[in-house]
Amino acid sequence: MKAEYDLTAGKRGAVIPNNGKTRITIWIDDDIIEAFRTRAEAEGIGYQTLVNQTLRLSMTTGQPLDELLLRRIIREEIQSTSMQVAA
Repeated sequence: MKAEYDLTAGKRGAVIPNNGKTRITIWIDDDIIEAFRTRAEAEGIGYQTLVNQTLRLSMTTGQPLDELLLRRIIREEIQSTSMQVAA
């Protein structure tokens, strides 16, 4: 280690650039986190990504992402894909 470092070109701020996400601390019930982790693992994504998607959907539609809504979305996507393949 050097006895002295030149920090005149140094900048204050985060070492890791912000990519549109903010780290927060939040208290969520254990059963909720476990449910998100289980669903996320089944879908092959991270549970935080699934929480983000659920919150975003709830904000934009005013509806929570429940099984019925998820099934409707999947049906619409399958139908849309089927129509594109047939065309």
